[in-house]
Amino acid sequence: MDASTAFAPPAGGGRNLHRFANPGRFLRASGRVLPWLAAAGLLLTGIGLLWGLFFAPADWQQGDAVRIMYIHVPAAWLASGGYFALALASLASLVWRHPLADLAAAEIGPVGAAATALCLGTGSLWGKPMWGAWWVWDARLTSVLVLFFLYLGHIALVRAFDDPQRGARAGSILALVGVVNLPIIKFSVDWWNTLHQPATITLTGAPTMYVGMLWPLLFSALGFSFGFAALVVARMRAAVMERRIRALLSARARAEAA
Repeated sequence: MDASTAFAPPAGGGRNLHRFANPGRFLRASGRVLPWLAAAGLLLTGIGLLWGLFFAPADWQQGDAVRIMYIHVPAAWLASGGYFALALASLASLVWRHPLADLAAAEIGPVGAAATALCLGTGSLWGKPMWGAWWVWDARLTSVLVLFFLYLGHIALVRAFDDPQRGARAGSILALVGVVNLPIIKFSVDWWNTLHQPATITLTGAPTMYVGMLWPLLFSALGFSFGFAALVVARMRAAVMERRIRALLSARARAEAA
């Protein structure tokens, strides 16, 4: 099977959905988008971190320790948001058999796991001066740790089979089952007595954070999001090119054997 066959669209009404499954078309489109994603990620992250770490005011209770928020909070948002994107890609894989959905899910996993690890690590650094401990079995901490293990499980599953389609199918099922953990992470501070404070930014009300701290946080979060997308797209491009190279080498080996 060559690269074109591996990404071939099905007959019938699924052609529009699968039109970007062609590897050449995907590489051309992503090649145009990737530099803008990377530039936006670097610029916005740089602005947000410089603003937050050096110019935003310190918290009246936590002092300068609160500045780790400008890394921890965006990483936490991306940990959950990345897993939601992983679940959507898995759904597209199971329902529409979209080959790029399998590829996207496989490449979102490591980036999401890295974001979750960053969230856990910075959370520990923040928790030590605030709570007096590097780790507590807080409901939110525990559910984010479960999220990290879900990412690792997905990474292992998609690479555990000789048949990539079987691995993608098993990983997709795990990703969809693991979605139940996302509302637990989100609402853990409301459902249980935890050390984490309630959300300061919601969709239903005004933020309770001082605006001089809110803006650098939003810049940092937006920059992290563009950076996350850039990493996933770059990994997908590399995976597509690797498949094309393997297909070409396989075709050459068959031609030489004949």
